[in-house]
Amino acid sequence: QVQLVESGGGLVQPGGSLRLSCAASGFTLDYYAIGWFRQAPGKEREGVSCISSSDGSTYYADSVKGRFTISRDNAKNTVYLQMNSLKPEDTAVYYCATGPFISSSAWLEPYWWGQGTQVTVSS
Repeated sequence: QVQLVESGGGLVQPGGSLRLSCAASGFTLDYYAIGWFRQAPGKEREGVSCISSSDGSTYYADSVKGRFTISRDNAKNTVYLQMNSLKPEDTAVYYCATGPFISSSAWLEPYWWGQGTQVTVSS
């Protein structure tokens, strides 16, 4: 059974940091790209970051460049999203998804999604 489980969300003050984890089971993560997406209340889901399967290339939305870092540990079948200098506008439910890499602009075709983890940035 394919499963993605996110963790690491929570409440943090502006300027703080969080590290999200996406643990995969039921398949080998290193064959697929992994993406982080988020959805804030009343807004459409948007891509945050992606890491490819082949060469580990990373991609970021302009809104998080320089603040967020995506990484993968294939031995642990886990992908991480280190989020620094968090802003209130980063508040959202964060999801990881996996699937074949498409391109540097489209990132990936999501085959599987996690259940999401809430990130709230507030003082």
